[in-house]
Amino acid sequence: MSMTDFEWEKEWTGMPAFTVPTRDTKLRNSIDVSDTVALAKKSTSKQPKYPVYVISKGRYDLQKTAEALTGLGVEYKVVVEKGEYGLYAERSDPKKLLKLPFDNLGQGSIPARNWVLDHARNSGHKRHWILDDNLSGFGYQKGGRRINTKTNGDMFRECEDFVDRYSNVRLAGMRYRFHHNYVKSPFYLNTRIYSCILVDNSLRHRWRGKFNEDTDLSLRVLKDGDCTMLFTWCYCNKAASLSMKGGNTDTVYRDTDERKEFAESLRSQHPDVVSVVRRYNRWHHQVDYSGFRQNALSPLDEFER
Repeated sequence: MSMTDFEWEKEWTGMPAFTVPTRDTKLRNSIDVSDTVALAKKSTSKQPKYPVYVISKGRYDLQKTAEALTGLGVEYKVVVEKGEYGLYAERSDPKKLLKLPFDNLGQGSIPARNWVLDHARNSGHKRHWILDDNLSGFGYQKGGRRINTKTNGDMFRECEDFVDRYSNVRLAGMRYRFHHNYVKSPFYLNTRIYSCILVDNSLRHRWRGKFNEDTDLSLRVLKDGDCTMLFTWCYCNKAASLSMKGGNTDTVYRDTDERKEFAESLRSQHPDVVSVVRRYNRWHHQVDYSGFRQNALSPLDEFER
């Protein structure tokens, strides 16, 4: 089963209503979003069925993701290095903390990500969420109108339930709010998944490298012929890179040549689909995902169309 621009409607049965956005500002502003506003004002009614991990470093006094999840009433754990555990415990509920057995390995977030993967597997879970620590909130969108919520985290469970209809969605996640204006479907297939990621624990790959680890993992999944799924009917509010102290800002992003090392590292891993380009006064990687358009969803028997 391949996915075209129109087939999402056949897949989206039983999911929240989706209104296709428009680029016409007047028309977009005329869309009645009172139902979405009401949804955003509700409280979380269903917890995620898979564990939510927030990996954090150097941000014990600025825990944006943890604060947002606490407001939503969504259960989570913050994963911190052992040397910073005390600093986090002074400002957070220790019951919400998991202590890593290492400090400052010089590999960015990779060791923490692989520790989380092993922890989730050893705990017997089918999937797990792994979130960056600089997500200031979450929300829902209708017709391109984006409505933040401080109380309703049902999107986590809704996303899980949809992904679990298929046997080959290895990575899924929520799109960034600032990418959200003109999405034509409630989810995209076979693209990169960043920052708010639902990981299949049967994944045969592990996190690797130091830079662009989420893009690298997405590409390895796609090269296996499996699928990634990026949800657009809901979103996360991601702080811009380098805008907060701590995390990779003070380690991985420091002392680079306008991030040229980032782009070249990904190109060396995937020279067949990655090029290095210069935009907005710095270096970027550019990925050609077109070769993965035919990676088809494999519905479980009870969801076969």
